Amino acid sequence: MDLRLEGKVAVVTGGSRGIGLATARTMAEAGARVMITSRKADVLKAAVEQIPGEAAFFAANAGEPEQAAACVAETMKRYGSIDILVNNAGTNPYFGSLAAMDLPRAAKTVQLNQTAVLVWSQLVVAASMAERGGNIINIASIGGYAVEPGIGWYNVTKAAVIHLTRQLAGELGPRVRVNAIAPGLVRTDLARALWEPAEEAVSRRLPLRRIGEPVDIANAALFLASDAASWITGQTLVVDGGAMVAPGGGVSP
Repeated sequence: MDLRLEGKVAVVTGGSRGIGLATARTMAEAGARVMITSRKADVLKAAVEQIPGEAAFFAANAGEPEQAAACVAETMKRYGSIDILVNNAGTNPYFGSLAAMDLPRAAKTVQLNQTAVLVWSQLVVAASMAERGGNIINIASIGGYAVEPGIGWYNVTKAAVIHLTRQLAGELGPRVRVNAIAPGLVRTDLARALWEPAEEAVSRRLPLRRIGEPVDIANAALFLASDAASWITGQTLVVDGGAMVAPGGGVSP
């Protein structure tokens, strides 16, 4: 099974920590040149030092189309192509019922979790993938399949990402493959409020008896980006430690 990425260039949004950083590091270890992006240059600078091989960073808010375009342009200038896009950046600024949710935070969640996936995909296709082909990998969530208290709007946006993945795959084939990963509960800062207070209890509910680590998702992304997955598109790979088949249901990130 060929999981090497020599000669490939990968852009990872939300790449300064958690799943994004683990994915960038894993793809670099497989031979890719990597551009990571998030909002804070100082955090990115520290992150890129953890990535082996050839890696760079560009500070940008993934939810702002002009900043996304600038990052894509800089990547093309530096590396000459973009072969892999990992739409990983996400947010969840609201916890509570949909009936009480304020519209500004609803709009912010949609802008970063959903609209940005479309914008970044459009940009890399126009810049490189329409001509050279490539892979787009969207980080969704098992929450996109669930009804849960508190994080309902986040889950709605992730359900949209799952369908957007299918739509883009249907439109962009055969040159561009588009897939998604739906993580379960992973040890990240974004999900800290879900796993930190009761990690042992949550782990006991999962068939594999542990919450996820960022590298678990990174390894799945490496597979989907590699030639080993060359006949896979429009799919969402659930990586959740068995949460979706656990009695009583699991916990989403």
